[in-house]
Amino acid sequence: MISTRQLRYFVEIAESGSFSAAAERLYIAQSALSRQIRELEQQLDTPLFERTARQPRLTAAGSAFLLRARNLLQDLEKAGDLARAVGQGLRGSLRLSHSSTVPLTGALLQRVSGYLHDNEGVSMEIAQLSSEGQLEELAEGRLDIGLLRLPVLRQHEGLCVEPLLAEPLLLAVADSHRLAGRESVRLADLREEAFISIPHRQRGGLSYLSAELCMAAGFFPRPARVVSRKTTQLQLIQAGFGVALLPRCMQDIAPTSLRFVPLADEGCISTVAIAYRRDAGQLVRQFLGHMHEQRP
Repeated sequence: MISTRQLRYFVEIAESGSFSAAAERLYIAQSALSRQIRELEQQLDTPLFERTARQPRLTAAGSAFLLRARNLLQDLEKAGDLARAVGQGLRGSLRLSHSSTVPLTGALLQRVSGYLHDNEGVSMEIAQLSSEGQLEELAEGRLDIGLLRLPVLRQHEGLCVEPLLAEPLLLAVADSHRLAGRESVRLADLREEAFISIPHRQRGGLSYLSAELCMAAGFFPRPARVVSRKTTQLQLIQAGFGVALLPRCMQDIAPTSLRFVPLADEGCISTVAIAYRRDAGQLVRQFLGHMHEQRP
């Protein structure tokens, strides 16, 4: 089998014009160089050089072989550069998903955009998926990064879920709602309100956190006639079906007719977490480092 060493030696002789000059540039003995070329010619079953008294000349086969040999060496160098870049997290493709209550807006979008700006060799595939779906996809190796809301109720072996950023919760109401003009509202004032987001016993996330906060205020949120855990809840609020506790970032994608009222209670904070596999490669590690280093 032809080796890269033989290719490199052959190209060096052809470009330098002599075995002695090539041996000097390659820092090897001329006898060793000649032996490698003889072995190469034996493998090809044809001479590549005409040995003359003055200097070796390429045969027709040698001239044809030279172009391909150069291209092969260049391709190998490019392959090595690519492997090193991917291994160092400088090139590759990331598969990222975010839940509906973690829209890529504001500070979060700035972090992702900053990463892509600083890493031109990286591309990204972005999709929207529920928190539970993200964890399943991560566990199966079909996703690299997940962005979701805490708490996470179901733990997956081999996955890491780390807090990334926190933001206040606000009361989202239609502009015709009785509380729309308030400067702030207490959770206890929402006892009789219909909530369009009710937690599932096996799912965490924003609806679970909202229910926990309401229970701490002395009541369980009363479900509206129509409920949703997706971004459609914004339309349901707008239509007057009920209210919801939503993170501040949801203002960026909400209809202009919605009103967001600050909560007067302490501790009404929601945390965005970033999830990934424990055995993630360098590309994912580079992205994680950037996301944690940035500040909103």
